[in-house]
Amino acid sequence: MTGIIDITSPGATGSTGTAGITVLAGGVGGARFVRGLRELLSSGSGGATPITVIANTGDDMWLTGLRVCPDLDSLMYTLGGANDEVRGWGRAGETERVSAELTAYGVGWPWFTLGDLDLSTHIARTSMLRDGLTLTEATARIAERWQPGVTLLPATDDEVETHVEIVDPETGESRPIHFEEWWVRHRAQVPAVRFINRGIERARATDAAASAIADAEVVLLAPSNPVVSIGTIVALPGIAEALRSTAAPVVGVSPIIGGSAVRGMADACLRAIGVETSALAVGEHYGARSAGGIIDGWLVGDEDVASVPHLSAAGIASAAAPLWMTDVAATAAMADAALALASRVAR
Repeated sequence: MTGIIDITSPGATGSTGTAGITVLAGGVGGARFVRGLRELLSSGSGGATPITVIANTGDDMWLTGLRVCPDLDSLMYTLGGANDEVRGWGRAGETERVSAELTAYGVGWPWFTLGDLDLSTHIARTSMLRDGLTLTEATARIAERWQPGVTLLPATDDEVETHVEIVDPETGESRPIHFEEWWVRHRAQVPAVRFINRGIERARATDAAASAIADAEVVLLAPSNPVVSIGTIVALPGIAEALRSTAAPVVGVSPIIGGSAVRGMADACLRAIGVETSALAVGEHYGARSAGGIIDGWLVGDEDVASVPHLSAAGIASAAAPLWMTDVAATAAMADAALALASRVAR
């Protein structure tokens, strides 16, 4: 490993070196990145470094009476070895008999299929929430089964759901729909007018999430969607403040390589907020902490090495590395490059 020894050694950032690394992450891409980071840190001679993952909860919803948390579950299944690697989401070996029956009853979203094994997670979570547990407590209980090797935290215990304002192609009228309807049903093909964090006015980041940022040795922003994953987490009151005040270096990993989104339809999200689909533009969108932004460093793909001097001029330390998460080893090397950049920032 490069970089991590400088950060976690006692006194490197004024800490004891036991706080570990905190990652802000969305679902599929974030889960793969954390899996590579976990592999990297578990292979060190000094023992595994603690990892805390703060997950986006903006995709969450109530569906057929159940609380569904797509990003939390993608992280848990991937890190627990149960993820469907072909589809990239959901449980391996799924059947969908219950969803077919729900569709026959006219209940739920027929275009948003929940597998039978996956449904058991949502039923368990909903039962715990109905019994009075917070989402943080329920997540810890559920994660005990999967042993993800990280501490998994929802960004908030409050219900803050991402909605998308669209212009209805049939009526020509503006109306909001849940993000998952825009993303899954419409495949982001209906232009987004704006994104709405419904319920955020009465919400706050959990104390656990804010403390995980404040007490970290390093904070990493996974290569997740900068608008509806990382952006939704940062929009929660308490998160941006924690990022700007932490003594830890804050380094992001670009989800844009060579002008294209690595996964999903992040370009449609960026277009809606007026940000170019480029590693440089997303780095500048996050902004340098020294200028009121949220990052100190920005790791870009080798394809975007020309953006490094421009980012440096904007006060953001930058480096280029291979960013394609083709397998766990490649992702571990990518995480190592992010930590090396964090070490450079810390010095």
